[in-house]
Amino acid sequence: MEKGWSGLPYHSIAEHYKRIFNEKVYKIPVTVVDNCPNRMGLKGMKTCSFCDVWGSAAREVSFQMSLDQQIIDFQKLIEKRYHAKKFLVYFQAYTNTFTKISTLRQNFETALSYDFVKGFVVGTRPDCLSPAVLDLWQEYYQKSFVAVELGVQSFYDEHLEFMRRGHTAEDSIKAIHKIANSTAVDLGIHLIIGSPGESDQQIIDTAKRCNDLPITNIKLHNLHVLKNTELEKYFNQGTFQPIEREDYKNKVLLFLSYLHPRIAVHRLAAFASRWEELIAPKWTSDRMGTHQFIVDQLRSEQVFQGCLVPPQTESDKYLFEKMKDRIVRIDRN
Repeated sequence: MEKGWSGLPYHSIAEHYKRIFNEKVYKIPVTVVDNCPNRMGLKGMKTCSFCDVWGSAAREVSFQMSLDQQIIDFQKLIEKRYHAKKFLVYFQAYTNTFTKISTLRQNFETALSYDFVKGFVVGTRPDCLSPAVLDLWQEYYQKSFVAVELGVQSFYDEHLEFMRRGHTAEDSIKAIHKIANSTAVDLGIHLIIGSPGESDQQIIDTAKRCNDLPITNIKLHNLHVLKNTELEKYFNQGTFQPIEREDYKNKVLLFLSYLHPRIAVHRLAAFASRWEELIAPKWTSDRMGTHQFIVDQLRSEQVFQGCLVPPQTESDKYLFEKMKDRIVRIDRN
């Protein structure tokens, strides 16, 4: 079995974190803000077409809880279920840098006050990166693990416009380089697959662009329809049809084939935790089923991350050969 990727045909975020912390770490998703530039209508922006009222919050009950209570309660739940020992506090919902620096600092201090917390992860967007925010991240990087997940979603303006993101692809690229040049944080991006008219060539070019950017990880989502969103209106009008699981799988395989193996992958698809709010496609509610379906297809088609990326270093060549050998052996069995 290929030890570097725990037997998976792609570089998982679990392996990425394990190299950093020497054991598996778990995220505690917390909610500390309830707004973003889009929702406030700044500069004429509108709420993203895919975003529901909860703003990607993992648990809606979080809105009624203090940060301390969220950390304590959710840590206990995760520890009991997975026997977890090390944790990262994940500031997930909405735009977490869309607040005062003093508030951010207090949130970070609260998170790091617990012995079991080894760092934190901040979710934000390309147009909410003030110099003060970057300085704060770098300050805390000096004493803890700090990761940033940037909601890029697409490197194509036509898709960003459909999602009503309020920023351009160029804004995202500039933001990525700004973070990398100003800080040493662990930087990742979110991408959404399934916009209308998205081509295979765009998927390939997106992977290649990621390879050239100073990022360490990527989180993949499929564009899906939730209640009380603009996408719901499009869906009901017949102007938007969410991507089918088979088509999505094909695009993920294509993307991973061209993604450099140095870049870790958080997850292979989105998951709608509030099933009652999911309108379509229904397969988005089947987290483990979809994950296993894609992994099985990667193996059966002998595809692994970076298999179409020319190896440039000895490390690349080693990993390429190990993954190729593993795929072949699985196919023979």
